Amino acid sequence: MTELNILYISIEGNTRSFLNRMTSYSEQQHTFNAANPVIKPREITEQTMPKHEDQPFVVFVPTYLDGGNGFDSGFTETLTTPLGEYIAQNDNAALCMGIVGSGNKNFNEQYCLTAREYAAKFDAPFLTDYELRGTDRDIQRVYEVLKKRLAEYQAAQAK
Repeated sequence: MTELNILYISIEGNTRSFLNRMTSYSEQQHTFNAANPVIKPREITEQTMPKHEDQPFVVFVPTYLDGGNGFDSGFTETLTTPLGEYIAQNDNAALCMGIVGSGNKNFNEQYCLTAREYAAKFDAPFLTDYELRGTDRDIQRVYEVLKKRLAEYQAAQAK
């Protein structure tokens, strides 16, 4: 069975909800076609013990800003710090296949800013985004993006 590992943080439960739904969707898709990967999410919290990741993963990160607008008047992102620290430790960033962001589109240019910051910091592609808890269409769309990225990653590793 092909698995797609996800590391994520969920402050208000939106990311957790999205990934729970996408995990169920991936299991259905795997039933229809065994080549479809099954999503294996793992939540990172302040209590998560650091470890060396040995399998590639995708990061899901919501956007939370504290102070400033993230562009010309500061960027203080504090709530997802445990996830960022986890990725930075033990050379885990080397296995990061990409970043998926979420947030509230009402925040205009700040929408998914944290995910874009993670992508730059960890030299990983920003893959896609969804708003808040996402829709059923978002589940399908993001899953297809992840399948494509996993196939690209596997092909590059095979060379």
